[in-house]
Amino acid sequence: MFVGGLAPAPYHAPWDQPLAERVVALRRRGVQRRVAYFYEAPDTSTFRYRVFNMIEVLAACGGDVAASWFAEAEVERLIPLLPMIDVLILCRVRYSHVVNRLITVARNVGCATVFDCDDLVFDTAYAHLILHTLDQQPHGAAWDHWYAYIGRIGATAKLCDRAIMTNDYLAEKFRELRPGCDVRVIGNFLNCVQLTISQKIYAAKCEAGFRGDGQIHFGYFSGSPTHNKDFAIVAEALAQLMARDSRIVLRLVGFMEPGRNLARFAERIERYDLQDFLNLQRLIGETEFNLVPLQDNAFTNCKSELKYFEAAITGTVSLASPTHAFRLSLQDGINGYLVNSTDWEERMETAIEALISRNGSRYIEMAEAGFRDASVHYAGERMAQKVLSAVFAV
Repeated sequence: MFVGGLAPAPYHAPWDQPLAERVVALRRRGVQRRVAYFYEAPDTSTFRYRVFNMIEVLAACGGDVAASWFAEAEVERLIPLLPMIDVLILCRVRYSHVVNRLITVARNVGCATVFDCDDLVFDTAYAHLILHTLDQQPHGAAWDHWYAYIGRIGATAKLCDRAIMTNDYLAEKFRELRPGCDVRVIGNFLNCVQLTISQKIYAAKCEAGFRGDGQIHFGYFSGSPTHNKDFAIVAEALAQLMARDSRIVLRLVGFMEPGRNLARFAERIERYDLQDFLNLQRLIGETEFNLVPLQDNAFTNCKSELKYFEAAITGTVSLASPTHAFRLSLQDGINGYLVNSTDWEERMETAIEALISRNGSRYIEMAEAGFRDASVHYAGERMAQKVLSAVFAV
């Protein structure tokens, strides 16, 4: 673990804004364009990246744009506002009579509707693949759940005028569902609070010269059982390294079980509950290496690179599978490592060598390169033009 990290940050969800305030923000006088986001209920994953972060960028565009969000329980407050709204964005919303009514009214008053999604969960043709990838038991209840979930999201997607996806690969999958549809791409990025705390973590590491405490932490921060098959890609290689090197510690966040290969190293496995997004940055920043193993299929290639830039902005080096997003964001050996499924043990050894040789200068160079890249390409303040172009189809 790196020396010089920060204490746990007090957490207040920045999207806990009362409905009345959000309505006032949307109705602000003097603006030329208004955007409303519709999401079933706020959470700390998709909502944060695809709704809150987008509104933060739009709000920073000056007096030209007003933007706000509404949950499904607030639809009756949203519908009367539709005549003044230019664009209504429905983010990963499951179809219902409420959604049908919302889109119908929007269409009747000339408000454009946009479907936004960050995952391959809108086409039932991929239901079997999703169950397999997420290690879901293929029984009747699972099929019922996933076909209903994907089918309802797909039904919403088919009603909207346009779409916004998180990467080009996912956009192509959507075009297969809706040939000829106008599909734009806005990648995920860091919000202001996330960026500020991460920069403080990075500065503390720089001030301490990236000095560690003698242990070498490999962290896995996707802590739910749906990632069992992803983690299995790296588990045996990690067990081999831990058997040879007593300095290696595994840090797990969430409900992930390490599996039998790693069971004998229980005393060297750090377990943390699921974290709020600020303290997650602190835990990532105190970790030398961020592990991002992924199966290679259509579902995983639709995933964004957020696991890379969440780590890079804190000065932590990632080792990631070469899926679509990571091939574009990671330069192997420059700002992290791209690792084929059979090469994890060798590449983790290479990463450790970079950390411990020549006072860690090679590791520090990679951490600095990752930080610069994240600061330039994944800071919300730099995303305004891309967000505006996609939202307003210009």
